[in-house]
Amino acid sequence: MAKKTKEQKALAKQAHIPFLKVIRKHWLLLLMLLPAIAYVVIFSYIPMTGVVMAFKKFTAKGGIYGSPWVGLKNFRSLLISKKLWMITRNTLLYNIAFIFLGVIFEMGFAILLNELTSKVFKKVAQSFMFLPYFISWVVAGAIMYNIFNYEQGVFNHILTSIGIPALDLYNTPQDWPVVLILLKLWKATGYGTVVYLAAITGLDQEMFEAAAIDGANAWQKIRYLTIPSLIPTMMTLVLLAIGNIFRGDFGLFYQTVKSSSLLQPYTEVIDTYIFKLLMDTGDFGTSSAAGLYQSVLCFCTIMICNGIVKKINPDYALY
Repeated sequence: MAKKTKEQKALAKQAHIPFLKVIRKHWLLLLMLLPAIAYVVIFSYIPMTGVVMAFKKFTAKGGIYGSPWVGLKNFRSLLISKKLWMITRNTLLYNIAFIFLGVIFEMGFAILLNELTSKVFKKVAQSFMFLPYFISWVVAGAIMYNIFNYEQGVFNHILTSIGIPALDLYNTPQDWPVVLILLKLWKATGYGTVVYLAAITGLDQEMFEAAAIDGANAWQKIRYLTIPSLIPTMMTLVLLAIGNIFRGDFGLFYQTVKSSSLLQPYTEVIDTYIFKLLMDTGDFGTSSAAGLYQSVLCFCTIMICNGIVKKINPDYALY
């Protein structure tokens, strides 16, 4: 049997250290961790007990835990509403498009910015790309409505002034998938670009210098060095996004579309459906059932995808 290395011996020694000794040794670091643990417990784990509402008929007198149990009746109501498949399909397809196109645009713009030689132009371009991330969807939706409004929108005034018929966007449901995808890319690309740009900045510059000495041009360095080096970052971001693949961006889907019933077949997602169901009918039980259904789908998806990635390459897995 081969002799153990020093690292293996050190790890084996650490594994036998009692837990209480670890606490006594690192008590200050663990104390600094307490606020983060408290935040997660208070705002993530304690609210999870509210899932019991999905199996109850909520009453104000009984509250969350004192209301009568109704079993799977709320889930039955969710199924017979005939909207479950539509909102699930929309949420999934939109998020697939957001993830796929987001990776292409974010990584692409990060590489382009990294190749710029002018530092001033690079900083200005990066700032303008990052600016939409700070704009609220409420403001973005209002701006969009004022631009594309059929009667008084700026865009339609321009079209009619040059003899082109006005575009009735808010009464053309089939155009909205493209509109929503473009809006998401406009708002999120800048933030993702900064993440990839930070990853590029942290790469070993010696390999690029060695490639230049060997005669590699800019495209070859991007293709064979930059992109492969960004794959770990890309996989981490994609897996994190897949964990929310059945969660829609509520601000995007609600503030830009509002409550137009005409656009619902193309724009309704699980999040907006839950909100409207709760606000319109006050049905806490069915709303909770829809929320639990959404959470279970997200959990199963991330577990399956992370397991597949772990089988292919454990280094890219989240855990």
